[in-house]
Amino acid sequence: MSWEPNPLEAQRLEKLARLQEAGIEPYPLRAERTHTTAAALAAFATAGDESALPVTVCGRLVSMRDMGKSIFAHVADEHGRIQLFLRREEVGEESHRIFQKLLDLGDFVQASGVLMRTRAGEVSVRVSSWRLLSKAITPLPVAKEQEIDGKVVRYSAFSDVEERYRQRYADLAVNPEVRDVFRTRARLLSAIRRFMDDHGFLEVETPILQPLYGGAAARPFTTYHNQLKQELYLRISFELYLKRLLVGGLERVYEIGRDFRNEGVSFKHNPEFTQMEFYAAYWDYTDVMRHTEEMLAFIARQLTGGTQITYQGQQIELAPPWPRLTMRQAILHHTGIDYMQYTDAPSLAEAIRQMGKARGVATQTPPGASWGKLIDGLLGDFVEPALIQPTFITEYPRDISPLAKGIPHDPLHVERFEFFIAGMEMGNAFTELNDPIDQRRRFEMLQETFGQDDEERNPIDEDYLRAMRYGMPPNGGFGVGVDRLAMLFADKTTIREVLLFPHLRERNT
Repeated sequence: MSWEPNPLEAQRLEKLARLQEAGIEPYPLRAERTHTTAAALAAFATAGDESALPVTVCGRLVSMRDMGKSIFAHVADEHGRIQLFLRREEVGEESHRIFQKLLDLGDFVQASGVLMRTRAGEVSVRVSSWRLLSKAITPLPVAKEQEIDGKVVRYSAFSDVEERYRQRYADLAVNPEVRDVFRTRARLLSAIRRFMDDHGFLEVETPILQPLYGGAAARPFTTYHNQLKQELYLRISFELYLKRLLVGGLERVYEIGRDFRNEGVSFKHNPEFTQMEFYAAYWDYTDVMRHTEEMLAFIARQLTGGTQITYQGQQIELAPPWPRLTMRQAILHHTGIDYMQYTDAPSLAEAIRQMGKARGVATQTPPGASWGKLIDGLLGDFVEPALIQPTFITEYPRDISPLAKGIPHDPLHVERFEFFIAGMEMGNAFTELNDPIDQRRRFEMLQETFGQDDEERNPIDEDYLRAMRYGMPPNGGFGVGVDRLAMLFADKTTIREVLLFPHLRERNT
């Protein structure tokens, strides 16, 4: 659909033409800046009111008051904003007229002059010259501020939440608190890397385009390489490639990057998402648990200065040690069902239906679901929402954990944990299976268990099995959803608030 200027845009296009007629380049090749807005204010605070400190600042025009011979305007950059004070006799009559008549809010300008304090007490740039850096054609949504009970409340014409996601560039431009969310996300990633690097892990990169997908229970996105005439898949996990590196002698590896899963969207799911996975030789899942709780406490201290955070009004303490509950204990506590009394899928499904009927709640027992999937459903429906404080849930069913080592003398469970915070599953970890014969058997059992079209049915990765046959050290592995951690530390209830450009349905136009 082509662009048709609306009346406001048409007015700005007319101003653009007039600027060009006046010999002004509306999109010049270069800009100059000596100080950010924050740096200029800090320099003035150090130098004092009598300093007449020269500066050149750049930013977007966010306010303008025409006082006739004088103009007061504010420019904003990423670091804050500062007032410009333009007087006709100082910038020249033509320059003053152009600023007054042909500039609009949203335009980017460069202004040079000396710092001063106005009669009203505001530190300002007394402008001696200015340049237009970029003419804005489309007006930004108008944001207004009001102070209520000592707090600044912002009212924005940009109130449609979905439109904010579609036009994140405009959302960022008018809502400083949104920019803060993504600063928090960036600091989160830096903290993860610092912690992992300091504990002897090597950051690596593995293929995004893969000839086979695996390492998770998910449906992949499929693509095609024209030159190689080869069907490829966007990865759903890093796991199988990272564990190949352990075979090659790298003992501690991690990767932060995008995974892609062709599944539904929700407040905590997006088709592409950021994950951090690590694998450590000679660790088991108890070592991984200790590393996990220490890492989250470290991140909290880096971002907040302490280990206690607030999420949606709830105080959450991230300091180790965290509680550890087996899946059996947790489900029994929250549902009254001891699933070990129902060791086949039909009897467990009936127990779940009876429990739901007694409680008057709907229960999910999909036809053909395996015993382990029914147990996992109980965990998601009845346990997960109640796990506000950080908690490890351990000992998962073997039939939904094909890459984890079994618990000795227990044919039904494996050494696996997931950790939960604020009612959300955050990450998943195993004592990793390193027996290539058992691994093949597990893969083959999955092929039989899941139907041809089941999204959890992965192809058998023969190259991964070959790597295992060379000898894989015992190891512990871990994966965490970085987007969900960002939700936690930015205090947001939906993943779309912590993704710069979340996936949205096409508009019906």
